[in-house]
Amino acid sequence: MTGSVAKDPADSDDDLVFKALASPIRRRMLDALKASTHTTGSLCALLPELDRTTVLQHLRVLERAELVTGRKVGRERHLSLAPLPIKRIHDRWISGYMRAAVDLLDRLDEG
Repeated sequence: MTGSVAKDPADSDDDLVFKALASPIRRRMLDALKASTHTTGSLCALLPELDRTTVLQHLRVLERAELVTGRKVGRERHLSLAPLPIKRIHDRWISGYMRAAVDLLDRLDEG
């Protein structure tokens, strides 16, 4: 008998975040947005090695993962970092491992 495990909707959200974070270009974009908001044009200027279409493709991946939000102001689009998906990844995947590592170091220190 083969059982299937019901997939948690949060898993597919996490998959999108991990996919978005897998690219060094997208991580550079997030670093820039962490420092300040940017227009699409100013983000393109920060990545002169890429054409505008490529930057926009990377931006769509980040938006699909809900890591970036954008709002129109006149003809410009202002982009901001949306940190909640990264916090969700931290809470689910990193904090527990971090606690386990600290506990292990404490046990080693005591021994």
